[in-house]
Amino acid sequence: MPPKAADKRRQGQGGPSGGKAGKAGKSKKKDEDDFPEAGEDGSTARAAVRSPDQLELTESELKQEIIRTLTADNPHVPQDIIRFNFKERAYKLVDDMDHTAVHFTLNGYLIHKDSDEGRRQSIRSSTEAEETPAEDEEAPVEAAAEPTEEAETKDEEPTEEAEAEEEGEGEGEGEGEGEGGGEGEHEAETAEAAEEEPHPEKVPERKLKNQFNFIERGSTTFHYPLREKGLQTDPLPFGTFSENVNQWFIYDSYMEELDRMEKAKEKEKAKPVAVKKDDQKTGRKLSIVEIPHVDSLSMVARAAKIAERMVNLNTYDDIAQDFKYFEDASDEYRGQNGTLLPLWKFQYEKTKKLAVTALSWNPKYKDLFAVGYGSYDFMKQGHGMLLLYTLKNPSFPEYSFSTESGVMCLDFHGDHPHLLVVGLYDGNVAVYNLKRASPEPSYKSSAKSGKHTEPVWQVKWQKDDMDSNRNFFSVSSDGRIVSWTLIKSELVHMDVIKLSADETTMQGPEGLQLQTLGSGISFDFHKKIDYLFLVGTEEGKIYKCSKNYSNQFLDVFEAHHMAVDTVSWNPFHVKVFISCSSDWTVKIWDHTTKTPLFVYDLATAVGDVAWSPYSSTVFAAVTIDGQAHVFDLNVNKLEPLCSQLVVTQKKNKTTHVQFNPADPVIIVGDERGLITCLKLSPNLRKKPKEKKGQEVKKGPEEEIAKMEKLLSLVRQPGKKEEQ
Repeated sequence: MPPKAADKRRQGQGGPSGGKAGKAGKSKKKDEDDFPEAGEDGSTARAAVRSPDQLELTESELKQEIIRTLTADNPHVPQDIIRFNFKERAYKLVDDMDHTAVHFTLNGYLIHKDSDEGRRQSIRSSTEAEETPAEDEEAPVEAAAEPTEEAETKDEEPTEEAEAEEEGEGEGEGEGEGEGGGEGEHEAETAEAAEEEPHPEKVPERKLKNQFNFIERGSTTFHYPLREKGLQTDPLPFGTFSENVNQWFIYDSYMEELDRMEKAKEKEKAKPVAVKKDDQKTGRKLSIVEIPHVDSLSMVARAAKIAERMVNLNTYDDIAQDFKYFEDASDEYRGQNGTLLPLWKFQYEKTKKLAVTALSWNPKYKDLFAVGYGSYDFMKQGHGMLLLYTLKNPSFPEYSFSTESGVMCLDFHGDHPHLLVVGLYDGNVAVYNLKRASPEPSYKSSAKSGKHTEPVWQVKWQKDDMDSNRNFFSVSSDGRIVSWTLIKSELVHMDVIKLSADETTMQGPEGLQLQTLGSGISFDFHKKIDYLFLVGTEEGKIYKCSKNYSNQFLDVFEAHHMAVDTVSWNPFHVKVFISCSSDWTVKIWDHTTKTPLFVYDLATAVGDVAWSPYSSTVFAAVTIDGQAHVFDLNVNKLEPLCSQLVVTQKKNKTTHVQFNPADPVIIVGDERGLITCLKLSPNLRKKPKEKKGQEVKKGPEEEIAKMEKLLSLVRQPGKKEEQ
């Protein structure tokens, strides 16, 4: 405001100031009554208002300091959440809960300038910039009007206060004059000021370019609320599996995989191949399936074997009829004696110069038996043969294996009839698997694996060990009794007992006394007591041994004067065993006494002896003069019921005899490689007569009772026989 106008304004107000001042003092008192008094510093004092539920604290309680600690933990987070832990297979307490609380979130509203929305906004902003220059021309006129309005508002403020005072005093005249003079002067001054001061030009605002190449855009979108969803499923079923892996297992796995791959390749090769050929007449291409060449023997082997058996059945029909149905009626006129009816004869062209050294029936297939071929002559050692015959085809063996050394003994496994163990003259043992088509044994010992240094005379399968590994025992002239275990693809040996010859020492170098080892010829394991077995030696002694003691014998029997060729436990009675020797005798023993119960002199060297599987008192023996002898102690304790010449050729000796486990036949082998099958007459397999009103007892208990009755008669010779 110009200074002149301000002075005139003060003068106009100061004229009638007396009346106005008195009224002003009255109004001031009124205001003081309405409002509270102000303090020294100009602040207004306020009355304290107390809440009705506020605690009343003493001065000391008010001065007490209470410490509160602020932490980042959320007090509303649950602390006892339990969830199933699949790794540890148990329910676990969750201790890592999230304590974060979100108080403010802001979503961005920037868009890229190269997007469709960015281009539309850039075009819109460019069109708005072109329209701004036209609006700037009208801006100076509006700007000139604005200062006048502002000046008027500033002048009106003091006039409004003066008017309020004048209305309180009630003096209308003074007011009208003062206002009219003042307003006229104010309008004149503002007009002059507007003419003197030019209005500055308005500069259009420029938007700064976004350095991130983004365009600002405001948008409102719907924010979906966050939700938590949990799902718990049943744990998967699991099982515990454990396996020991070693080099043998890995090697066998690789070999099985290689065999599988080779078989797959063979199958692919065997598939017929479609070959396309052109037809000359029609000109069309024809696809012809060519069958690959296959060995004709492999295709017709089974059919040929069946046909061969049918032909042999027709050829040997009369023998088959005798085997099945013939019973010698002449036994009724012979009293207690019986006969042996010859049936089939088994001979192979390649074994005519070899002796039959071992015989064994298969425990599952009652018509199948194995024959070992070799030589008992030390000066005539050569190759050996292993043949398997069946009663259904006597003309040709079912299986044939050739060995580098002579076969001295063999035995079928009781639980696994496809496994056949063989002892050889060179001290080796071998295991053949009849399921495999290979001519080589599945297992064979060697010098590194502990082979015998002298011929192996007897082998016997035993029960599987604790690890379910199959094992067998062998005895040899080197004095060692060895246990062999089939582990993976090799034989593991362990010496059980070393036989020592009593009171026999050799003079060694420098005066040393060397103890000689006994020579084991035969042995047999007890049928009921697993650890008990007998060993027959070349010196004529029989040792009762145990698997649990390797340094001493349980008992020693002075049995024979020459080598004990065979020793065998009775299949029914647990105390009785039989032995034969080249000293012409066959002896029956009770292993609890050192003297034999029965002694039979057959007037020539005995080659073999065998118990019958159907009676505890029947046994058969063969001698080197070609005869077979059958005894039944229950009928005649002194003489054999049958002594029959089996071999007709001169200078031929019978070597081995075996009973069939099911049928009443025996097989006898000789030194010329011939096996003869003989059927027992009814008198040789006589059963107890039925008495009126009494049933005949059958079974092992009856056989044990028969043998026990004989033993009681021998132990008490003064007691008469009960008729």
